Amino acid sequence: MQASVLPAAIYAGSFDPPHLGHLDLIERAAALVPRLVVAVAVNPDKPGAWTPARRIEVLAACCAHLSTVEIVAVAGALAPFARARGIHLLIRGLRGPADWDGEAPMAWINSQHGCETLFLAGRPEHALLSSRAVRAARAAGLPVDGLVPPAVAAALT
Repeated sequence: MQASVLPAAIYAGSFDPPHLGHLDLIERAAALVPRLVVAVAVNPDKPGAWTPARRIEVLAACCAHLSTVEIVAVAGALAPFARARGIHLLIRGLRGPADWDGEAPMAWINSQHGCETLFLAGRPEHALLSSRAVRAARAAGLPVDGLVPPAVAAALT
């Protein structure tokens, strides 16, 4: 791949827990930009199954092979956080049309606040994968090895 012409970017999500679709997008985004910040969303109204610190720890293990990836927590709106770091590009993944319906309005709002959004199409094998599905499979006692990176599978046991 040629040298990157895109600036640094942020890929944000809840990552509760991270799954193979998340990791695929992180790896693909990291190949496009010289620096990728993976922002773990912190929402006090939605505490989640894992604490933000646990999500960051496990994501760091999953991304250890990616030297240009930084993993941080972010609370509140993403655009001001990004601008404070000198970043004006957001990366979002789309699994299908339903994701577009939710992401397009946010992309427009973020553009009004100085951040453009680059959408990456999710791979077909991850189209039905979500953190909610991973949690449901785990709660049912099913193996999650084919749904999450090894570090996440280990953390879920």
